[in-house]
Amino acid sequence: MGKFIITKRKDNEYQFNLKAGNGEIILVSEGYVQKASCLKGIESVRINSIDDTRYDRRVAVNDKDYFVLKAKNGEIIGKSQYYSSKASMEIGIVSVKTNAPYAEIIDETI
Repeated sequence: MGKFIITKRKDNEYQFNLKAGNGEIILVSEGYVQKASCLKGIESVRINSIDDTRYDRRVAVNDKDYFVLKAKNGEIIGKSQYYSSKASMEIGIVSVKTNAPYAEIIDETI
């Protein structure tokens, strides 16, 4: 089962990582000034992760495939790692769709 891990960055902003059941990070958030905003970001991932149209598949300048997950308003709420192939990226998207809706939240800032 997946987990959302809330941590604090060096700049004191909160962020979350979505980890798959095997512990691999499959989605990373932006930084949030307030923990409440970070929690809202997690809820947005839960809601939007099941909709394939919310995934924007991209290619980085290093020719690696990755995706971003967008909210209904078009804002990016999470970014994947870089993948070696489009097929691997698609597996990553399936993993987010599978894990995010029911992932537990672990707050490592308390």
